[in-house]
This record gives sequence, structure tokens and C-alpha cells, in this order.
Amino acid sequence: MQNLIAFSRAIDWLNERFGRLATWLVLLACLISAGNALARYSLNLGSNAWLEIQWYLFAGMVMLGAAHTLQRNEHVRVDILYGRLSTRAQIWIDILGGLLFLLPATIIMGWLSWPMFAGAWLHGETSANAGGLLRWPVKLLIPAGFLLISLQGVAEIIKRVGALTGDCPTPPQYEKPLQ
Repeated sequence: MQNLIAFSRAIDWLNERFGRLATWLVLLACLISAGNALARYSLNLGSNAWLEIQWYLFAGMVMLGAAHTLQRNEHVRVDILYGRLSTRAQIWIDILGGLLFLLPATIIMGWLSWPMFAGAWLHGETSANAGGLLRWPVKLLIPAGFLLISLQGVAEIIKRVGALTGDCPTPPQYEKPLQ
């Protein structure tokens, strides 16, 4: 079990780094958006590429930051019943939810998105807009993001099993939120 916990910590480390990258992408997107608006309205200059790079950065924020959000247990969920259950029951729900819903969904989405990326890469797909960008980099974010979420899902399952067996501390998110 200790090897699996070490593996989950390595995944946590990886997704922590991608989460930081996603945070910096927010700042970069804001700067580009402000610069683009300034150039468009004060200098009458504009470019479709600047608009598209903002979309690409947003895709990077979502797809690279989602696994980090899962790691921090900050995804939106409705927990009308979940919050009233014991910590042990919550851990079991997390394990079963990860195995039965999260991992199958993310693996399928990653698998199905790979041909879309590969086709864009092989054909050198570009945007239909004048001055548009290559499409493969943004399409690569989809399978990469789902791979990161899948890995984080595995890490979370390992940590939950470790919590049940006493090999890993109970994750702090099981404390009742202050509301």
C-alpha cells in the first residue's frame, strides 16, 4: 500500500504543477484580453489570432486545472445526503463514485478525443478565421486534461482506500464546511 500512496503523491505533485500553470494562464488571458481590447478600441488594431489565443488559454485553464480542482475536492456537487453521512460512508461513496463514474467517463472522453487531436495534428488543421491559429495545440488539451483527471481519480481512490485501511490519513475535506 505504501507504494501506491507514494504513486498517488507523485500524481498530486504533477497536478499541483498543472494547477499552478492553469492559474498563470488566467493572468495571461486577462492581460491578452485587456491588451487586445486596448489595441482594438484605441488603435483600431485587431487580430483573430489574439481572440483565439484567449479561447486556447481558457481551454488550458479548464483542462489543466480540473485535475487540481479534483485533488483539492473543490468541484461543485450537490451533497444533500452526502454531508449527513459518516466519514467512512463518504469515503466509500468517493471510492465507488471514482471507480464507477469518474474513471470510466474520463477514460472514455480521453480515448474518444485522441483521434480528434491526431487528425488535427496530421492535417495541420488551422482555424477557418483569417489570421487564425493552428488547432492541434488546443485539441491536445482535451485528451491531456482527461488523462490528468483520470490519474488524479486513481490517486484519490488510492488515498481513500488508504484512509479506510489506516495507511493514509483521512483527507481533510471530510470536515464539515462552515456555512
